[in-house]
Amino acid sequence: MYAIVEIAGQQFKVEKGRKLYVNRLQGEENSSLSFDKVLLVDNDGQVSVGAPVIEDAKVNATILKHLKDDKVIVFKKKRRKGYKVKNGHRQYLTQIVIDEIVA
Repeated sequence: MYAIVEIAGQQFKVEKGRKLYVNRLQGEENSSLSFDKVLLVDNDGQVSVGAPVIEDAKVNATILKHLKDDKVIVFKKKRRKGYKVKNGHRQYLTQIVIDEIVA
């Protein structure tokens, strides 16, 4: 059984027991969350598609930890102009584990 769910503006394919890295969510570590925007549920071949979401379906998850992603280097250059800018960025993430899919 899997579901397509919208978490913090992005869509993820989730299954029970799967760990995900999503953009930083509000909440303490080891606290539980519930996501209501379930777009699709596949229950062993029986597919339910929402328009736009499935009513009475939700995904329960637990926050494992808050962390920062690897550094991404942003380098800009314009040739023959003497313009170079080097910048770095680390995205704030939350690691969650899917507890159950209620459909």
